Amino acid sequence: MKILVTGGAGFIGSHIVDKYIEMGHSVIVLDNLYSGLVGNINKKAQFVNMNIQDANLLNLFENEKFDIVSHHAAQMDVRLSVKDPTFDANVNILGGINLYEACVKTNVKKIIFASSGGTVYGEQIEFPAPETHPLNPCSPYGISKMVNEKYLFYYKEVYGLDYVAFRYGNVFGPRQNPHGEAGVIAIFIDKMLNNEQPIINGDGLITRDYIYIEDVVDANIKALNDNIEGIYNVTTGKETNVNTIFETLKKNIKIDVEIKHGPAKAGEQRRSCCAYNKLNLVSGWEPQISFENGIVNTVKYYQNKLIK
Repeated sequence: MKILVTGGAGFIGSHIVDKYIEMGHSVIVLDNLYSGLVGNINKKAQFVNMNIQDANLLNLFENEKFDIVSHHAAQMDVRLSVKDPTFDANVNILGGINLYEACVKTNVKKIIFASSGGTVYGEQIEFPAPETHPLNPCSPYGISKMVNEKYLFYYKEVYGLDYVAFRYGNVFGPRQNPHGEAGVIAIFIDKMLNNEQPIINGDGLITRDYIYIEDVVDANIKALNDNIEGIYNVTTGKETNVNTIFETLKKNIKIDVEIKHGPAKAGEQRRSCCAYNKLNLVSGWEPQISFENGIVNTVKYYQNKLIK
């Protein structure tokens, strides 16, 4: 199949590109390199430097005739979305519509969309949250993910465009950018390896559902099947707090650093944890890499990168 991966130079997208190419698919990466890196792009993929908001996007679709679109391009910083909701909406909502219109006009078979289990539910009333949990996102970023899901439902109902929306947990692993606001594991590893003091915001008891990148890639492989449609959590159903992350990394890196807390971030969600039963039922998918093994793999990656 011919597959377009938007955001294919980013952390999650580049791993998906690698696997699709390994499977023998023809892959084009569309990325404006706002946060993605050229070094992440598989050499066997064709690269198009373009924003998903670009008016010329339709021309690319008409020329290439994609079978599948894997949509991972996004403004992904929750705190930036709070600071500048207009920018977030322009990229994530209007950019998404521009993409979906091109899909409809060129008969794309299916869209695989990277949504967010960590933000669309808001403060949960059920743990772990199933897909039927009320949607009460408390950030513009979470709202934009929810809105994209609604647009995908619309394009399915009106135009017959099939879609899968994966509500990811907090994905971690090799290639995650340690210099942004997102990705506490990558940020802490980078600081510890450079003998800097990681600062935990607040009491460190905020929890998230951390899922290793290989398990996310596996879900995206299964999404290529015709019988996988609709909205699914791609999560572990387990909560891990920031203090535990700190201690686990400290043990793996073998560094003598004390835990240090700073001010809490206002409005930050306290707990997040989502159930993956629905995806398991239709595809057999379940997470294979434990949090501890994922940490070991991720630390090794950054240690090797530091040596090079």
